[in-house]
Amino acid sequence: MVFKRKIYDNMLKWKNEQNGRTALLIKGARRVGKSTIAEEFAKREYKSYILIDFANISKEVNSWFNDLSDLDYFFMRLQQLNHVVLYHRESVIIFDEIQLQPLARQAIKYLVRDGRYDYIETGSLLTLKKNVKDIVIPSEETRLTLYPMDYEEFKWAQGDNITMQLIKDNMTKLRPFGDAVHRKLMRDFRLYMLVGGMPQAVNAYLTDKNLSKVDAVKRSILELYEDDFRKIDPTGRASKLYSAIPAQLTGNASRYNISGTIGDTRQDIIESVIADMEDSMTINIAYHANDPSVGMNLHRNVSRYKMFMSDTGLFVTQAFKDKDFTENVIYQKLLSDKLSADMGYVYENVVAQMLKASGNELFYYTFPSTTSNHIYEIDFLLSQHSKICPLEVKSSSYKRHVSLDLFSEKFSDRIGRKYLIYTKDLGKDKDVIFLPVYLVPFL
Repeated sequence: MVFKRKIYDNMLKWKNEQNGRTALLIKGARRVGKSTIAEEFAKREYKSYILIDFANISKEVNSWFNDLSDLDYFFMRLQQLNHVVLYHRESVIIFDEIQLQPLARQAIKYLVRDGRYDYIETGSLLTLKKNVKDIVIPSEETRLTLYPMDYEEFKWAQGDNITMQLIKDNMTKLRPFGDAVHRKLMRDFRLYMLVGGMPQAVNAYLTDKNLSKVDAVKRSILELYEDDFRKIDPTGRASKLYSAIPAQLTGNASRYNISGTIGDTRQDIIESVIADMEDSMTINIAYHANDPSVGMNLHRNVSRYKMFMSDTGLFVTQAFKDKDFTENVIYQKLLSDKLSADMGYVYENVVAQMLKASGNELFYYTFPSTTSNHIYEIDFLLSQHSKICPLEVKSSSYKRHVSLDLFSEKFSDRIGRKYLIYTKDLGKDKDVIFLPVYLVPFL
């Protein structure tokens, strides 16, 4: 099933504005739908296209990229092999999984300069970076990032084009939804949290409405990721760090405890492994902002961070991976919000995912109490205009916001709007805005 994705509009903008001056590189984690959206775009927007999948290509075709000095001959062979006619400025060539053939990526410079056709590349940022040792990286690339399907894309997949407009309108006016509407919206959103935004998982849900089958798809994706981690890090450190994300967040610590997961390890090795994991786009990292202000990147603490999974559906499966399969009863209890386990970490993960997909870098802040040993924490910090907006995330209707109040006292001249993200209807308490979690994409 081909789903409507927001990246499509940006791809169309690239086609119209660049008019062949750059190739389009779509980067993202594996199984987020890069190949699918590239081919769907080619089918709709061009007179013809050729797809070269470097994960499934003959040695002969692969060898063609060793010498592209005669592009006329190269294009002729491509058309003969694929039984496709390429038309000047009306055709596109897709290089799928281009990280597997670095010479093809290097050739982008010359192919773009030739100007006959458009080019779309897909690949994982991690492997794209790893496989560039002996090539010249082309500057003639426009890069777009594809994330797991967000909540609006999930609703589109269900055939619902109305709900998100309602949500957006209420957010703009800060108007409550009312109990009945809010309960339905929260139930719908919890379904999104359980299924997640990986297209294969969404397709499995829409096909069978069976959450056990959805879970099986997600487990296969997790196994794929863990295999990838073992390839880039045979020591197993990356795989262990990834698998431990739910446990780390459940522990409610103010940072990811590296030594508790992989033992004592040199800092330079840890930083290299974490950088590779970030490049894989399978995780989202929130760094501690030592001085929370506009330009938080300047005060990012690279050795103090929290780690989230890039897809909350995968997170749920990872969290309940103590059995060979996640029983439907667990999913049903999660869906009805009746599971006894503290689900705060799941909500924190989905907020991180939504903020990242909306173009935000992730930061948080902790500070000690002046009267006790307690450590207060602001879960996320957003930079908006000349102010910062603190977010506190709760998994219930609990409305206390001590951390927000104390943080605001500490940095009163820097604060814009203050948000408490929770599971009840939209509301307000003085200068703190209570937002149901499904409104986070509109911050």
